[in-house]
Amino acid sequence: MMRCLVTGGCGFIGSNFIRYMLEKYPDYIITNLDSLTYAGNPQNLTDVRKNTHYQFIQGDICDENVVAAALKKNNIDTIVHFAAESHVDRSISDASLFVRTNVLGTFTLLNQAWKLGVKRFIHISTDEVYGSISKGSFSERDILNPSSPYSSSKASSDLLARSYFITHHLPVIITRCTNNYGPYQFPEKLIPFFITNLLEGKKVPVYGSGLNVRDWLYVLDHCSAIDHVLHQGVAGEIYNIGGGEEIPNLEITKKILALLGKDESLIEYVQDRPGHDFRYSLDFTKLHTLGWSPSYKFDTALKNTVQWYIDNEWWWKPLKLKRDV
Repeated sequence: MMRCLVTGGCGFIGSNFIRYMLEKYPDYIITNLDSLTYAGNPQNLTDVRKNTHYQFIQGDICDENVVAAALKKNNIDTIVHFAAESHVDRSISDASLFVRTNVLGTFTLLNQAWKLGVKRFIHISTDEVYGSISKGSFSERDILNPSSPYSSSKASSDLLARSYFITHHLPVIITRCTNNYGPYQFPEKLIPFFITNLLEGKKVPVYGSGLNVRDWLYVLDHCSAIDHVLHQGVAGEIYNIGGGEEIPNLEITKKILALLGKDESLIEYVQDRPGHDFRYSLDFTKLHTLGWSPSYKFDTALKNTVQWYIDNEWWWKPLKLKRDV
């Protein structure tokens, strides 16, 4: 039986991961530590609240007393660390919270995990730490070259995590994923933002030419990859996680328009954001060799995602009104 602390479990990927794990491993104990910032929504996990193997703790990962208490209370042996500020545009306007949460918060977790003898620490990172690449794909051996304050803060946290493995022998594994999409994603990110805007009869703002390319990973594929790394991965290693679905932003926009029966007059081209990376691409051969590969095709999963937002206006509409997104 595993006793797992999930940080940021009320967020998009964290909540999907908790649900996935409780369904697949009903004997595991899952503790969710989340400070409930704007992107942390307890309603993401209403269906698991009564599960006796699930516990929620509201607290800040930067507070060492909160972290230590959470680890001791349930005799935690595993940490899966999702908690992070992750919206690039917000990091450009104010990077301070990104440095605090992503760097100091990760340090606090690592330090307490080391002191208390945690047996496995999975640090969830992003492909953005590698920067942009025009041809080919980044492997785990490539240097980090982040472009935004967000990706720089994540690269910093990766290096801290790596240092705790090398210096203190804390059994850390780092995963770096491509762009996620799916249910419960806060409607400031591209896919849910465009879906919900169109459902509200609004236009969708496309940066620059819209030809920036991202690899898209369905959130349940990401959950299964983390699960695989958690049980099969080697301490001290880094694993790239990709969906194998590289698509320009403009093409995704047109697919969403088509699924909602809207025409391209609703596309509004806007000035590109500063430091906008043109293309992200990951080589995830290493994880494939370990026995994992994505199960979901983009067109099918996108259709399911669009339908989820159509069916769950109660979930996203208050969020948009509250944050004016």
